[in-house]
Amino acid sequence: MPSADTDVPRLLADLAERVATASPDQRGALWRLAEPGRQLDANLVRLPADGAVEEHMEPDLDVLLLVVEGSGTLYSEGRSQPLTPGALAWLPHGSRRALRASSAGLAWLTVHRRRPGMTIRSGPPADSALTAPSVPSVPSVPTVRTDEGGEGGESACWLNRVCPGCGRLAEGTAPVFCSQCGERLEVA
Repeated sequence: MPSADTDVPRLLADLAERVATASPDQRGALWRLAEPGRQLDANLVRLPADGAVEEHMEPDLDVLLLVVEGSGTLYSEGRSQPLTPGALAWLPHGSRRALRASSAGLAWLTVHRRRPGMTIRSGPPADSALTAPSVPSVPSVPTVRTDEGGEGGESACWLNRVCPGCGRLAEGTAPVFCSQCGERLEVA
């Protein structure tokens, strides 16, 4: 028998309202799918004006990215593609990509298969053999690595590295505190 809490279709959030009611300086995750027993992860993420996510590769998960508000650019394979509200991008696993928000900022929803539990990998990290970046560098934002694994899907969306205090992306393989302001990071 379905449970009233987990097995019945229902409205989870009004994403436009979440973006509209967030404080102007709020960045990172504005909403996360947290239903028990789910097979998917979904996250509403916001970058501030001119913010960026450095080039990186997600080795395990395909990700759908739906732009909710603002605009920006998706960089991949030497190409730049404009992102505007309603744009839906497929980010296949193994692809290298980067994002940059315009002066209006950028808010998007990501949806992907729920990340499996932690795994042990032998040898160097999955993207260490890749050479020169194929997208513009954004020097003010650290490179984000997403090959650590772990419970939940935040790594594919970089949420576990977004500082709730200052909005910067944290460096390191398993950061606990923001290197910029010292705020404790949300660990998924």
